[in-house]
Amino acid sequence: MDKRRQRIKYILTDFTTASVTWLLFNLLRFREAAHYDFASPGDFLLYGQVLKGQILIPLFWLALYFFSGYYNKPFRKSRIGEFFTTFVTAAVGSVVIFFTVLLNELPRSFHVYYELFFALCAIQFVLTYSGRAVITSRSLKKLWRREWFESVIIIGTGENARRTREDLYPLGYRVAGFVREHNDDAPPTVNADEILGTTDDLKEILGTYKDDGLVVAIDEGNKGNTIQLLYSLYHYKKPVKIMADKNDLFFNMKVKTIHGIPLIDVTENNFSEFEKNIKWFMDKVVSFCVLVIFSPLYAYIAIRVKTDSKGPVFFKQERIGYRGKPFTIYKFRTMYADAALQGPLLTAREDRRVTPFGRFLRKYRLDEIPQFWNVLKGDMSLVGPRPEQRYYIDRIVQKAPYYYLLHNVRPGITSWGMVKYGYAETVDKMIERLNFDILYYENMSLVLDITILIYTIKIVFTGKGV
Repeated sequence: MDKRRQRIKYILTDFTTASVTWLLFNLLRFREAAHYDFASPGDFLLYGQVLKGQILIPLFWLALYFFSGYYNKPFRKSRIGEFFTTFVTAAVGSVVIFFTVLLNELPRSFHVYYELFFALCAIQFVLTYSGRAVITSRSLKKLWRREWFESVIIIGTGENARRTREDLYPLGYRVAGFVREHNDDAPPTVNADEILGTTDDLKEILGTYKDDGLVVAIDEGNKGNTIQLLYSLYHYKKPVKIMADKNDLFFNMKVKTIHGIPLIDVTENNFSEFEKNIKWFMDKVVSFCVLVIFSPLYAYIAIRVKTDSKGPVFFKQERIGYRGKPFTIYKFRTMYADAALQGPLLTAREDRRVTPFGRFLRKYRLDEIPQFWNVLKGDMSLVGPRPEQRYYIDRIVQKAPYYYLLHNVRPGITSWGMVKYGYAETVDKMIERLNFDILYYENMSLVLDITILIYTIKIVFTGKGV
């Protein structure tokens, strides 16, 4: 299934229906109000402002649909869910257009406002949903007829794996094969010729099959290393699903039930598609504005860091980010240049490696502001669990293996753990702070993000960063 092609179909259909809607609505506007100022519908439609609206209004609808998250997942849409999603976005968009475009017009009577608003909302909804329903119905029929299918590889070769294949088959999934755990000595219950290899061979297997996703279906007796296994699958950049089990750590995650089959996408987080897009947009806009507006502050801090002690202005270090991907984090240097020679050490409260000006920067968290560049690049977000070094992650997971869940979220400049706990001086304290980040992970929302940002601003202005 070509997700890009399916997404383009929806975008082109939405743009076309929005254009037709606005054309029909303009004819209605002429009949209700504009005929007092224009001799004919043609004169009205060719008027400069009307022509501009014929281009901009459909683009506005596409932007609204993008932020609603409608285009994020172009396959396996529910027609009932699509009905309500389209209705809500049509209503919201119509309200925006009414107050920005129509309210400035002066119709012959007040009730015309109501007629125009409800007409716009109704036409927009009916045409948009009709166009979407055609595409969705065709794709669902192709899935049911197995003309289209989502190809997956199942990790596991036991009874659970065999049962999972039977459950997924009627839902439009095709199992390309099974992969055996490298330490699984139990006899397989699936056909031997369907086993593609072991988890040690996954890189070669996925390079050959290029499947759409992975499904973990390990038997109960082999679930001890599930989290480590799941983490090892991140860097393949494919959706990873696991069957929900009330005894699993993942049971508290968002469960997507497909026709009664509870599947957890462990490479997803608890943000809705709408929230993901808004968060992405705000990350980019805020980061760009901060980098531009506060550039004089950046220059001043850079000069002070350079004159305070010998060494580079910026401190660069590899951290582990979203889905286990390494990236380079940037900070203003707060330690003496030879501090890194001592190896990976956590900063203590009265650390002698910290320079005098560095202590000031850390107190007001100003050493972190170069990370807005990381956010603009896409390595980080404004709010999210703080990224750690691989060295410390390997030690944290020995005591708290659920740390790997945080890699389902893009790391942030600030976090609930940093706000409520602050810097951690030992691995044990990092695990204590981890509890706050797990709490954030389980309750992610835009409201919580805004709350954390407000707390962070308070810390910056009160100098309670250390």
